[in-house]
Amino acid sequence: MALSNPAVVPSQIALEGTTLPAYFIPAANHSSEVRPLLILCNGYDATITDIYFASAVAGSRRGYHCLLFDGPGQGSALIRQGLRLRPDWENVVKAVVDFAIALPLVDPARIALSGWSLGGYLAPRAASGEHRLAACIADPGQWAMPSSFRGFVIRLGASPEEANNLGELDPSVMDRAWQFINADPVLRWSVVQRGFWVHGVDNLRDYLRSAEQFTMHGRAELIRCPTLLTAAEKDPLAKDAQFLFDQLRCSKSLIRFTSAEGAGDHCEMGNRSLLNRRVLDWLDDTLTVSSANWT
Repeated sequence: MALSNPAVVPSQIALEGTTLPAYFIPAANHSSEVRPLLILCNGYDATITDIYFASAVAGSRRGYHCLLFDGPGQGSALIRQGLRLRPDWENVVKAVVDFAIALPLVDPARIALSGWSLGGYLAPRAASGEHRLAACIADPGQWAMPSSFRGFVIRLGASPEEANNLGELDPSVMDRAWQFINADPVLRWSVVQRGFWVHGVDNLRDYLRSAEQFTMHGRAELIRCPTLLTAAEKDPLAKDAQFLFDQLRCSKSLIRFTSAEGAGDHCEMGNRSLLNRRVLDWLDDTLTVSSANWT
């Protein structure tokens, strides 16, 4: 980054007595101009490096300045600073927007927020309370973090009613879930080794209680800016995208991706270029910038 032209230097975003690591990526061939800003938000496991290659390169080449950051529970904010994941992403992104509008090259009227993976929850949640955003993108759109876990505990004997409050499951169901998770290396890594760390807990019940807080219930209808949701054919995290879409009261769009396009898996990773092209086309139109101004 330091050797790029222009040089990209690390920044720090102030948040509640601490800071979040960030990078401002100038728009390619427009590095000294006032341009729209695309804020890129990670999910559960990714870091600034991942989101740079996943979308910032494409955004910069399209003519957007890009701002990358690790929020609480993500990247070095988790690993080095011990900041745990939190559901009230509107307060996190408020600090990010405060930082962004102070940058001389950012058009404050054209700031968009895009989140991938769990960012498909975090970005809409942020837009529900941070109304300076001109657009929001959720890849994929997500209603709640524990949605996929509910079917899992029902298969283990919980009733649908019990599954609606995972943190208060019957001890017998909780014990069966714990045994199943520990017997599966992938589940053990994602829940016990990673999930407990991200949420700052040391047991399954507290982990599920924390996860229950990550929901768009009572928040979706508060979003004012135009919002784009994606849904890839085989992405399990996209199963609630249509439900979230139906709850939105703002200007909204839903783009579906298929396996036939090579983009049917989580976050369209088999054809990320297609995702970036369609999302940025939507964003160009949403921010009402003519194509001639972007070449």
